[in-house]
Amino acid sequence: MRITAEEKNATRRRILDAAVELFRTHGFDATTTRDIARAAEIATGTLFNYFDTKEAIIGQLASESFGKARLAFAKQELQAGLDEELFALVVAELRQLKLLRKFITPLLETVLCPLASARRPGMDHSLRVEHLELVVGIAKRHGITEISPVSIQMYWSIYIGVLAFWAEDQSPKQEDTLALLDQSLRMFAAWLLNSAGESQ
Repeated sequence: MRITAEEKNATRRRILDAAVELFRTHGFDATTTRDIARAAEIATGTLFNYFDTKEAIIGQLASESFGKARLAFAKQELQAGLDEELFALVVAELRQLKLLRKFITPLLETVLCPLASARRPGMDHSLRVEHLELVVGIAKRHGITEISPVSIQMYWSIYIGVLAFWAEDQSPKQEDTLALLDQSLRMFAAWLLNSAGESQ
């Protein structure tokens, strides 16, 4: 019996929804692919036709969240400085990632980690690439036509650090994360603008 694209999409959605619920209630490490398959009402082997690993499931959930965040960010009509635009982008992502906050560590260790490609060849790093392309676009709107690899790495280190801090932030409405993000992006933007001025 042939499975339609609609049925495949419905199964994929059931897997993702089941995984989110299990990760939230039992934790990422304690949840097995067998648990996810059972909750999604499919055979364990069937799950692997859709996702190779639990990390791939987290990656897909994050991809959906990042996609929504980028749409929300694109709708904003910002008349702001470089640091303020970068802040708005990251805050839009944090809002959409909120559901994943308690189990974001595997995402930081895999899909978003620049070192993961060396450890796991073939890993999809499109989330990182897409985010950095947005950052480069924002910088260009502020007159910075060339961003060095060092600048990109510095930004990404700040970004990953903020996400890691946010995952454990117990302050009301994660206000400490927002303060850290604000200060970090101000320093980064000032350094980037200064570096661009010196190179001209």
